[in-house]
Amino acid sequence: MESALKDLSTPTGGVEDVYGEDCATEDQCITPWTIAVSSGYNLLRDPRYNKGLAFTERERDAHYLRGLLPPVISSQELQEKKLMQSIRQYDVPLHKYVAMMELEERNERLFYKLLIDNVEELLPVVYTPTVGEACQKYGSIFKRPQGLYISLNEKGRILEVLKNWPEKSIQVIVVTDGERILGLGDLGCQGMGIPVGKLALYTALGGVRPSACLPITIDVGTNNEKLLNDEFYIGLRQRRATGQEYYDFLHEFMSAVKQNYGEKILVQFEDFANHNAFELLAKYRTSHLVFNDDIQGTASVVLAGLIASLKLLGGALCDHTFLFLGAGEAGTGIAELIALEISNKTKIPVEETRKKIWLVDSKGLIVSGRKETLQAFKKPWAHEHEPVNNLLDAVKAVKPTVLIGTSGTGRTFTKEVVEAMACMNKRPLIMALSNPTSQAECTAEEAYTWSEGRVVFASGSPFPSFEYNGKLNIPGQANNCYIFPGFGFGLVMSGTIRVHDDMLLAASEALAAQVTEEHYAKGMIYPPFADIRKISAHIAASVAAKAYELGVATRLPRPADLVKYAESCMYTPNYRCYR
Repeated sequence: MESALKDLSTPTGGVEDVYGEDCATEDQCITPWTIAVSSGYNLLRDPRYNKGLAFTERERDAHYLRGLLPPVISSQELQEKKLMQSIRQYDVPLHKYVAMMELEERNERLFYKLLIDNVEELLPVVYTPTVGEACQKYGSIFKRPQGLYISLNEKGRILEVLKNWPEKSIQVIVVTDGERILGLGDLGCQGMGIPVGKLALYTALGGVRPSACLPITIDVGTNNEKLLNDEFYIGLRQRRATGQEYYDFLHEFMSAVKQNYGEKILVQFEDFANHNAFELLAKYRTSHLVFNDDIQGTASVVLAGLIASLKLLGGALCDHTFLFLGAGEAGTGIAELIALEISNKTKIPVEETRKKIWLVDSKGLIVSGRKETLQAFKKPWAHEHEPVNNLLDAVKAVKPTVLIGTSGTGRTFTKEVVEAMACMNKRPLIMALSNPTSQAECTAEEAYTWSEGRVVFASGSPFPSFEYNGKLNIPGQANNCYIFPGFGFGLVMSGTIRVHDDMLLAASEALAAQVTEEHYAKGMIYPPFADIRKISAHIAASVAAKAYELGVATRLPRPADLVKYAESCMYTPNYRCYR
C-alpha cells in the first residue's frame, strides 16, 4: 500500500490517468478515494466524486449515504436540465458566474457537463466578459480558495507552498500577477479569477483533467489605490515590487515549479504587464515549457482568422497590408506571427515580411524616426515613413486591407476610420479584439453599418448577429479559447518539453481548416464554438505532430492517428459507477 501511494505522488508528464478515472469505460467502476475511500458525508462534500441525487441505491448502501439524501434518484441529464433552468433565471451575468463557481465547488463533473453541453451560452459567463467583473469584485464574492496564492510573504519558501497543493500530478499551471487583467488594469490578488477561468476551459474545451490543473496568483502587491483602500481586498496591502526583487521572486517560482513537477509541466503566463510579459517569456522559453496566451495565444487565433478570411478577401497573406491600433503584448505578438507565417510561405526573410505590417501606439504611427525612444519590442516595427499622429491619418497613409485593434480602448474605430477602410477596399477585414465588450474598438453593428455590409468582422468579445440589407451577418469571435485549450493539450499529450513558434503556426492552420463553405457563406471566419471539442482535438493533433517533427516530444512511440489519440485522452464529465 505504501509503495502504491508513493507512485501516486510522483509527478508525471503526458496524459497519464493516475487515478484510473478516464482509462476505464463509463460503465466500469472506479473507487472514489482521496487518501482513504470517500464515503458518507465526506463523499457528498468531495466535488470530484459527489453526484448529488444521482447516487444509485447500491451506491447509497455501499458508501453509507442512506438518510443523507432524499429518496429520489436523478440522472445527470435531469440535474443538468434543472441547473440550466435555474441559471437562466438570473438576469445579472455576475450572479450566473457565482452560481457556476458554486457548482464547481460541490459537483465537478456536473459543472463540466453543463459547460461542455452549453458552451456557447456559458462561455461568456465563466470567462470574458463576465470574468472581468468577477475579478473586480473578487474580494466580495470570495468564499473558498480555488488555487494557490503565492505572495512575497512566501519568499524563500515557494517550493514548500507548492507542496501544500493536494494534487501532485499537475500538468498545466496558469499563473498571473494580476497587473494587467483584461482591459481593466491592475487588480492585484483579485486576478485569480483569470487562472481559474482559463483552467476551467482547459478541461471543458481541451480535455485536460481538472486534477491536473493548478491556478496560481503571484501577489507582489498592487498599485491600485482603490484596492489598497478596500477593506475587503484579499491581497497584500503594499505597492508592487519591481525590478530585481520582482524578477528574483519569479525566478524562485519558476525554479520551484520545475523542481516539484518536472520538465513537462506547462506554465501559461496570463495577464502580466507588457514590460514583464516579454521579459519572462524570453527568459524562460529556452529552459521551461512556457506559453504566454496574451502574446502567443492571441497571435495564433488571429492568424487563424486571417488565413480563413483569405477565402473572402482573395489573394494570399503576403498580398495584404496590416495596420494595428495597439502595440503591446497582443499587437506585437500577432504582428510577429503574421510576419513569420508569410516568411514560411514565401521564403522571404522575416525582416522583410515585417514591412507589410504597421503599428499605431498612443503616440501615433511607429516609424523609424521614433526608434530611439521606443521600447525594445516595438523597434522591429519602426519602418521608414513620415510621422503620423492619429489612426485615421495612418489608415489613409498606409492604405491597409486589414485593420486590427488591440488597444484596450473602446470606440477607437470611429465611423470615419471604418468608412475610410471601406472606401479603399471592396471587402475590408476589421478585427476589434480588445476585451471586455465595453473596450472593443467598435461593435459589429457599427462595422457592418458604416461599411454598408461589406466588412468581414471579428471581435475579441461576443457580439450578436446583425442583419444589413436583408443579409444576416454573423460576427467572428477571435477568442483565445479556440487555441490555448487544444494547444496546451497537444503539448501535454505528446510530453513536449519546449514550445516552438512553428507549433503556433500549426495550431493556426488547424483552426482555419475547420471553417467550412457553409460558414463562409455567413461571413464567418471562425467555426462555431459548439464544435470546440472536435476543433481542440484537431489542434492538439497538429501541435503534437509538429512537436514530434521537431524532436521535442517525449511520449514514445508516436501514436499512429494523433486525432483519435487526442479524442481518447480527453476528460469526459459523465458520472462514473462507484464500487
